[in-house]
Amino acid sequence: MTETTLLLRLAAPLQAWGDHRAVVDTRHTSPMPTKSGVIGLLGAALGRERDEPLGVLAELTIGVRADVPGTLLRDYHTVSDYRGVPLPSAKVNGKGRQVGTSPARYTMTGERFYLQDAAFLLAVRGPAPVMAEVTAAAKAPVAMLGLGRRSCPPTFPFVLGTTEQPIVDALTSHSWLASPHARTVWQRRHRGASPAAVEVPAVIDDPNGDTTLHDQPFSYALSGPRHTSRRVRHILIPLPTGFAPSPDTTSSDGHDPLALLGW
Repeated sequence: MTETTLLLRLAAPLQAWGDHRAVVDTRHTSPMPTKSGVIGLLGAALGRERDEPLGVLAELTIGVRADVPGTLLRDYHTVSDYRGVPLPSAKVNGKGRQVGTSPARYTMTGERFYLQDAAFLLAVRGPAPVMAEVTAAAKAPVAMLGLGRRSCPPTFPFVLGTTEQPIVDALTSHSWLASPHARTVWQRRHRGASPAAVEVPAVIDDPNGDTTLHDQPFSYALSGPRHTSRRVRHILIPLPTGFAPSPDTTSSDGHDPLALLGW
């Protein structure tokens, strides 16, 4: 069966991709979008309910390219109920209802970590009929989309198009997603460097990959097992920058003032 690759731009002021360290008081973020987060995003676009079987969505393969890794933001806050009653816990009972904290807690402090000003290129590949449905849903989602959390909607453009190329080729051939501001920041951090190309990291589904990640979604129901493992491959992808060549520091008469220093 013919397969299609969908390219999505995951960029926003804030995004957060939960990992295995997520607990009640602290919510960490992975440095790159997780497969669980990506499949959940597509499920929301399709209008899937949390307790619906994932079906073909779980069989899709993905690749993520970190064009702009962003910076880590820590959000410290406190939570309490305005009615003065104890807070519920994150646990649910057999009926799927939250149970109370034990001992009762009236105020809870917490930390939330986000990636700010990050931009990722996401490639999702699967059977052409499935990807046609997923692409249409990404363009006109049933539910509001969030990049890892509801408070992190994606910025425009979100859908970059489809291609017949395999994931690696699609990630390699697409242009660098860094905005003009992000490119200026990059140059500032690299002391004004203007290379013709930069290397950006990418993580790709690969049964023979070099790393195991525990973010393959199994179910999004509030009870029962929710994740399993997948194998991935890490690569570096060179991308043209579009930077103007750095000016020649050698004077016009051929004299190099740094030659005696061995530079």
